[in-house]
Amino acid sequence: MIAPEPARGEERVARRALSKRAPREPQSALSASSLIAPAAAVVIFGALLPLAILLRYSLNRFDPHQMMIEALTLENYAKFFTDPFYTHIFATTLRVALLCTVACLVLAFPLAYVLARSQSRHKNVLLMLVVLPLFVGNAVRAAGWMTLFGAKGALNASLLGIGVIGAPLEIMFTERAVIIGIIAVNLPYMVLTLQSVIEGVPRNIEEAAFSLGAAPSVMFRRVLWPLTLPGTVAGAMFCFILAMNAYATPVLLGGPQFKMMGPLVFGQFRLNNWPFGAAVAFVLMAATLALTAGANLLLNRHSARALAQR
Repeated sequence: MIAPEPARGEERVARRALSKRAPREPQSALSASSLIAPAAAVVIFGALLPLAILLRYSLNRFDPHQMMIEALTLENYAKFFTDPFYTHIFATTLRVALLCTVACLVLAFPLAYVLARSQSRHKNVLLMLVVLPLFVGNAVRAAGWMTLFGAKGALNASLLGIGVIGAPLEIMFTERAVIIGIIAVNLPYMVLTLQSVIEGVPRNIEEAAFSLGAAPSVMFRRVLWPLTLPGTVAGAMFCFILAMNAYATPVLLGGPQFKMMGPLVFGQFRLNNWPFGAAVAFVLMAATLALTAGANLLLNRHSARALAQR
């Protein structure tokens, strides 16, 4: 009959402790807000506010003598979508971005798998070799490709020297050169993303598939690919965004005749046509966001369908 007394005493102590801690909750909320405030201020004043100003500029008119005339018009967007020259540039940018993303995915997955499953003591060295190109700027890497792909570059000189070709290959200032350059820039990002995702898949799942008689191709299609699909889509989105907004590589490897959206935006600002340049920038941003959001929506539907089948 005396046993419940200690329990009641413990309840009283717990209630007193909770009552003492309750006033501290606003302080913790205040401290959390103070920690978030600097980052929020940087996002607002460093990204959202300039984008809002740029959106306002895109609704103005351009005059060669007065530069920018205050207005509220959609004629800059209408000019972009009704002129075949600009729609062709947009289609070229979209095609190059998609090709580069698919190529990066195909090339990166085997290398990422080897890095993720490697038990070698030289694994860190291999990772460093993958990361090493990121220490070099895009312009420097593009200049390196120029020395390789030029009419008198290393590739043509070697092929001409051994008699494989009779005339220099026309690689520089073509779409092929731009695609190769963008792939070289984006490939390390895709490898690192896939490598971290594959490492999160337990090896014993693959071993179980093999023990049940699955071939490597079946294991990849039925086990590894579905488990790594969210990370794969995230890496593909990242590469697609980088390719859509590429600037240095198209300018240096594509030359003045090859046009993509990034150099087009800069060219309009250089001509002081801020309203049309802002409109082109928003078309590029909207298209990139819409395509990435669509891919994310398809991924969510695929995941929901897979869960429903289970």
